[in-house]
Amino acid sequence: MTENENGDDLTLDQVLAIRRGAAGPVVNVDEPLVKLVVFVLNGDWFAFHGDRVKEVLSDCPVYFLPGCPPSLEGVINVRGDIESVLSLRSVLRYPPAAPAAGSRVLLGQGADLRSGLRVDSVEEVMDVPQSLIQAPPHTIPDHLRPLVLGIVAFHGHMVTLLDMDRLLADYRAGAL
Repeated sequence: MTENENGDDLTLDQVLAIRRGAAGPVVNVDEPLVKLVVFVLNGDWFAFHGDRVKEVLSDCPVYFLPGCPPSLEGVINVRGDIESVLSLRSVLRYPPAAPAAGSRVLLGQGADLRSGLRVDSVEEVMDVPQSLIQAPPHTIPDHLRPLVLGIVAFHGHMVTLLDMDRLLADYRAGAL
């Protein structure tokens, strides 16, 4: 038993109450979650913030437009709206590849621009505690560095979180 200032013995509950008071009240804090859309591109794992991805479309016919840059695959019809489709492989400087059967188009919006972004596959849509997103490592290639917001571990893979706003703004400006 422990004694208080008056020399009286204290019970365990009283000691714990005193310690809690000294440490301040216990506050239950819910950590903010970030929704991520995780996808694969050329074997590398990436993600966009979920609020920037409006829809994940299964492989649909893309209509080629003559005279467009190689990074613009063409356009698609999404319930009557015509949307462009960018090849994320080309934009991020990966080698070209024919769209595979499992490829998807992420209908993204950012920097006052809306476009489809072709990815090899979509792996997950998940909520991640914000504290698990780490700063980008210094090993990221120079051309990707301005687009990377951070990294997060997911099922044994390091997932690179990309900035949709910056990607679309830079694409529109011709910087990508």
